[in-house]
Amino acid sequence: MSVTPIRLFGDPVLRTPAAPVVDFDEELRQLVGDLTETMFAAGGAGLAAPQIGVGLRVFTWYVDGEVGHLVNPDVTPVGEETEEGPEGCLSIPGYRWDCRRHLHVVASGWNMHGDPVTVEGSQLLARAIQHETDHLDGVLFVDRLDAEARAAAMSALREAEWAGMAAYLPAPAPVVKVSPH
Repeated sequence: MSVTPIRLFGDPVLRTPAAPVVDFDEELRQLVGDLTETMFAAGGAGLAAPQIGVGLRVFTWYVDGEVGHLVNPDVTPVGEETEEGPEGCLSIPGYRWDCRRHLHVVASGWNMHGDPVTVEGSQLLARAIQHETDHLDGVLFVDRLDAEARAAAMSALREAEWAGMAAYLPAPAPVVKVSPH
């Protein structure tokens, strides 16, 4: 497992729908490990395979102390309730805008071993699942902003210090050693 460069807004891989996973093999397990390690290093709540340049339908999440991943997800809103709340993206570092999402979702798919998985999420987990599934469809959260907020976001992103860069490598979390004394 390794920390992998995260692709930035403007990279075409972020706009390309990802292909379904067909092989539940060692390469997939390595991908899930790389996604998880990179997500932790970057301090994110989720990370999708296209964000590290891999066009497969896989994402990881870390919400409320729970780490998980989903392969070939299918997401269904539960009820009509939505919530507008701040959202950011590791591929759009340093920016957050209010984005409307379903408050409750059920996601089904598979784990890295090919076993069926169902995840029920509310609030932040629901937001993360929807956000990461959007990445698998080539959609970024800024696409979901209302027209005024989207125009402001696009203007800000043109001026971002990282504009024009392809990717960045998040710093791994420091290892803290405690003396036994």
